[in-house]
Amino acid sequence: MSPAATKRLRVLVAKPGLDGHDRGAKVVARALRDAGMEVIYTGIRQTPEQIVEAAVQEDVNAIALSILSGAHRELFPRIFELLRQNGMEDVLVVAGGIIPDEDVPDLKALGVRAVFGPGTPTSAIAEFIRNNA
Repeated sequence: MSPAATKRLRVLVAKPGLDGHDRGAKVVARALRDAGMEVIYTGIRQTPEQIVEAAVQEDVNAIALSILSGAHRELFPRIFELLRQNGMEDVLVVAGGIIPDEDVPDLKALGVRAVFGPGTPTSAIAEFIRNNA
């Protein structure tokens, strides 16, 4: 196999905004790690600027945003703006947490490739990232 074929996917797991609940993000981070991915977890209460800066520095293939606060409509557009400004349009972005069904089409139009709600098997999240990053 070529080195590119054996390179592990690098995934940034981030908690944007003031949301301080990170149990789900930690569960997903551990599951992705157990699935063979390199995982960088930013911790809670991250600004869009901090998230994108970490993504740039870590040269990630994917970003998994976890949000429970309801601020996704305000925070996600800024994250995508900053990704574009940094030439990272090819980075896969997925989201999870508490996101109303009626917001999903707008998030997908923004560039979020998948939205995973409560109860989604972590294996499904890992498989989606592996198949799309």
